[in-house]
Amino acid sequence: MGIFENKLRVALSDDFLQALNELPRNTSKKVQRFIRQFRSNPTATGHNYEKIENAADPNMRSVRIDGSYRAIVLKPDQGNIYVLLWVDNHDDAYRWAERKRCVVHPETGSLQLFSVDEEEYVSHDGADEQRQEAQSMLFEQWRDRNLAQLGIPEDLLPVIRKMRHIDDLEAAADSLPDDAYEALFWLSQWQDLERVYREVVLVNREEKKEEVDTEDFAAALENIQSQRKFVIVEDDEDLERILEARLEKWRIFLHPSQHQMVHVDVSGPVRVLGGAGTGKTVVAMHRAAYLAEELLDNDDRILFTTFTKNLARDIEENLKKLCSDQAMRRIEVKHLDQWVHQFLRNQGYDQKIEYYQEGSGVLDELWQQALQVRPRDLDLPKSFYREEWERVIQTYACTNERDYLRARRKGRGTPLKRSARRKIWPVFKEYRNLLSDRGLRERDDAIRDARKLLENAGDILPYRSLVLDEAQDMGAEAFKLIRAIIPEDRNDLFLVGDGHQRIYRHPVVMKHCGIDIVGRKRSFHLKINYRTTDEIRKYAVRLLEGWPVDDLDGGEDWTDEYKSLIHGEPPKVCICDSWSEEVDAIVDFVADLDDRDLTRSCLVVRTKKQRRQYEQALNERGIKTYNISRDQYDRREQEGLRLATMHRVKGLEFDRVIAAGINDGTVPLAFRLTNTDDSAVKQEVEMQERALFYVALTRARRAALITCHGTPSPFLQ
Repeated sequence: MGIFENKLRVALSDDFLQALNELPRNTSKKVQRFIRQFRSNPTATGHNYEKIENAADPNMRSVRIDGSYRAIVLKPDQGNIYVLLWVDNHDDAYRWAERKRCVVHPETGSLQLFSVDEEEYVSHDGADEQRQEAQSMLFEQWRDRNLAQLGIPEDLLPVIRKMRHIDDLEAAADSLPDDAYEALFWLSQWQDLERVYREVVLVNREEKKEEVDTEDFAAALENIQSQRKFVIVEDDEDLERILEARLEKWRIFLHPSQHQMVHVDVSGPVRVLGGAGTGKTVVAMHRAAYLAEELLDNDDRILFTTFTKNLARDIEENLKKLCSDQAMRRIEVKHLDQWVHQFLRNQGYDQKIEYYQEGSGVLDELWQQALQVRPRDLDLPKSFYREEWERVIQTYACTNERDYLRARRKGRGTPLKRSARRKIWPVFKEYRNLLSDRGLRERDDAIRDARKLLENAGDILPYRSLVLDEAQDMGAEAFKLIRAIIPEDRNDLFLVGDGHQRIYRHPVVMKHCGIDIVGRKRSFHLKINYRTTDEIRKYAVRLLEGWPVDDLDGGEDWTDEYKSLIHGEPPKVCICDSWSEEVDAIVDFVADLDDRDLTRSCLVVRTKKQRRQYEQALNERGIKTYNISRDQYDRREQEGLRLATMHRVKGLEFDRVIAAGINDGTVPLAFRLTNTDDSAVKQEVEMQERALFYVALTRARRAALITCHGTPSPFLQ
């Protein structure tokens, strides 16, 4: 018997919650009432358990919801656990149950739900079958006991043995248990049984546990691998939390690798890397909740920060859903600029912080004045000076000519001798003087001032730990400030980012900023995309192929082990002859969506001007729209097709994404590439533009449409 034998327990599967989400509203309410009654007493005679004839699993039972709908329950003959697996209309629910099994795997101890219908595992692509005839079996070099060690159900070994190609495995993805599919996929890629066992199967386990009791379903549900698909309902409050969160399953289920990162206890900073859709922000939010509720003392405070205001607002709203009120009072969520502004104001700082915008604003006016003293004999374009200011002067905090002469210019495409540096230094000196005369500071100057104030004042802040999302968009001064905010200590910094999504800043080496990531247990890499279909992921990743991406600490990141377990159609590309034809294509794409599905869809464009143009055109054609603005998070109670710029959708996700206006000269923006003569800067700008498009496409969960009119973007070729 298991350790939970004296207590009746109820659990819900991920599949059950997904089926619940698809039900008509009135039926959904009935099912939720049933769940509440069922949880309070699963053995009540009123539930009318019925045995399912011809069921593949003898533990399957049906229970009545109403005259038309049935729930499928795992009801073992012995033990104390009841698992709600599926809900559907009567006939479909029975057909589902007839071909499913739910078992405890004898090697891994995880609870697995899978189909025993071999037809579900067969690829019906005739061309693939012909191509595969000449190929060997995909897993023929490993014995049955090897595959069982990785968590492959014994019932499915004959199916696995028939697979000839990775396409066969991917065709079976939706029918295999997630942990089994993931292990088989990495085995097909790595060809290394021990590595798969160590890195995929033994997540959160130092060694194999005692012999597995395959009849102890309660113990199986405590297994970390099981918790990616099943959740135990502890009490009424827990049930209400789960039902509220069922549309946002990231609040309920964690992949074992995510669980490991969230619950790590280490003596220093932690870095988490991962491609789009791998759940980096989810991990960061769960980490903040774990710090507040479990790991830190009750009076310790946590600062959760990120790069932009809208992302901070979205994160705060989601944390409120994830954390208790008590834990939330200990977590302060602010984007870094907001934190800096508030801190400096509290310290009596009398300088005004301004943000540079090319072609407008007071800083651009002062910059144009400073350029009047540039040396004419060097024949350097005006754009060179601003690039030098941002990439060298500000990066290395050059306050005098001597600092500038010593500064490294790595990554600058235009070489400069020391004599040339002396000639152009007066431009930067004049600009600083103009800023000082007006009582103004640029963003990097203000961040640097905040750091120096902290270093001089000592330990004056209440924070014990800091969680940073979108770390790739932070500059060197920001990382130095982050190190100053949180003194070095156990579990001090938790930094999450992805160089593939860098759309604001140039690369920074964190160890040069005082943040030293050392040891295997302090550096993690998320590999599984939980949001986007693998077909959309592949399309998006191709945008960055051949472009080196850093790992935020001087090394190189990779995407060759980045994979989605979800499958669907590849993005549809629609190249139209005219603007009107493009709008018609968009209307056709959303025409059959109901209000709920339209609200879960987003049209993404490169510029605000484009957003206004598409908004007007769609409204004229009767499509309701909703703008996701910089100052407001996505309010899901407001109906309408979401409209947003590529910058604004970062951190968000939708069932469908329409990337519109992907024209030559717009993606990438032509003026960004033509505004510099520096080859290194051009390359960096193009990488940022590619990253923006990558970000936009990977917001999609199910489907993506790419549209343009006239000459398509070179990124579409």
